[in-house]
Amino acid sequence: MTGFSFIENGSTTSVPGFKAAGVTAGFKRSGAPDFALLYSEVPADAAGVFTTCLFAAAPVRYCKALLAKGTKLQAVSINSGIANACTGKQGLEGSRKTAEQVASRLNIPVDSVAVASTGRIGVQMDMGLICKGLDLAVPRLSSDGGNDAARAIMTTDTVPKAAAAKVVINGKTVTIGAMTKGAGMINPGLAGLHATMLCFITTDAKIDRALLGNILQESADNSFNRITVDGDMSTNDTVLLLANGLSGVEIKAGTQEEADFKAALLEVTKNLAHRMVKDGEGSTKLVTIEVVNARSVEDARKAAESVANSLLCKTAWFGNDPNWGRIAAALGYSGAEFDPDKCDITIDGVPVMTRGGDAGTPESVAAEQVKKQEFTIRCDFNDGDSSYWVWSSDISYEYVKINADYHT
Repeated sequence: MTGFSFIENGSTTSVPGFKAAGVTAGFKRSGAPDFALLYSEVPADAAGVFTTCLFAAAPVRYCKALLAKGTKLQAVSINSGIANACTGKQGLEGSRKTAEQVASRLNIPVDSVAVASTGRIGVQMDMGLICKGLDLAVPRLSSDGGNDAARAIMTTDTVPKAAAAKVVINGKTVTIGAMTKGAGMINPGLAGLHATMLCFITTDAKIDRALLGNILQESADNSFNRITVDGDMSTNDTVLLLANGLSGVEIKAGTQEEADFKAALLEVTKNLAHRMVKDGEGSTKLVTIEVVNARSVEDARKAAESVANSLLCKTAWFGNDPNWGRIAAALGYSGAEFDPDKCDITIDGVPVMTRGGDAGTPESVAAEQVKKQEFTIRCDFNDGDSSYWVWSSDISYEYVKINADYHT
C-alpha cells in the first residue's frame, strides 16, 4: 500500500459524493444531537455485517433483508435514544416507515434507504421524532456534515468517533471515511458483532457487492471483532459499507488493487476500534491481550478473549494490580488446548509467569506496568505457531454507575 494518509478531521463526508447531517430531534432527554442522516448523491453498492444476537433489533432485520435483495443504497437514517429492539411487528413497521419518510424527502427509492437505531430496548419507534429529525436534517445535508452526524449517533460515548483516509491505488486516489459509536455493551462478533456499536463506512472506490461483503467481513474480523469493553452483545450492532464508485478506481478480486484497498480500510477500522475501547464506559486503561505460539488460531482466540473479558482481570487492571494468577486462571478455563507448564506471561515485557510458575519479578515492578494507561499482556504458549490479539479495557466504579443509572 502506497500513498496512504489520514485526513485531518476526516469523516464519512470526506469522501466525494457523500453528504451528512446531525440534528436534535428529541430522542434524548438531554437535548443533545440524536438523529443523523447519511446520503450518497449516486446509488452506492453496499455491504453489511450485523449482530448475531437472536433478539436482533428491527433495523438490523430490515437492513439484512434489504441487502439480501442486492439493491444499491443512497441513504442511511440513524437515531440514538431508542433501539427499536424487542418491538415485534410494530418495530419492523417503524423501520419500514422510516425508510419511506427518508425516500419521499430525498426523492429516492425506498429500497435504497437503510435504517439504524441505538438506545433503550423495548421502546417503540416514535415516528413523530423521526419526521422531525428528517425535517431538520435534509436541508442541512452537507459535505461538511460528517462530524455532526458522528456526534448525533453517540449514546454513552464521551467523544464522537470519525476518521477518513486517502490511498493511492493504481495511480489514482481513493478515499475512505467512517464514523462509529460504542462505549458499552462492547464485545463484537459481527457476522455476515458483540457490542452496542454502529459503524458507517463510505468510499468512492468501485467494488461489486459480493466482493465488498467479503472485504468488509475481513476488516471487521480484524478490528471491531477484536475489541471488548464488557463482554456483552447488543441487539443493534450494525456496520454498513457504501461504495459509490466516483473515484473511477475499480477494485477486483485477487488484484493488487484489492490488497491495497483492504489494507487502507483496515487502517481506518482499526483506528476507530482502538478509539472505541479507549472511550469504553468508565474506562481508564486500554489493554492489548496477545496470545502467541498456540496450537491453533482458535485456541489463541479463545484464550485471548477469556482474559480480555475476565471481570477479575479487568478490575485488577483498574486497581493497578498485576495479578497474574487471574490471567492464568482465565487462560486455563478458556477452552483453549495448551500445556500450562510451557506457558509464559509478560506485562509490557516484564515477565510475571515463566513455564507455568512465578517468574520471580517483584510485584512492585510489575505494578508499574499496569499503572500505564495502555499496556500489553503477552501470553506465550510455546506450543505452536498461531496467534491472536484483542483490545480490552478495565472495569471501573464509573462503569457500574453508568450502567446502574442507564435505564432511569
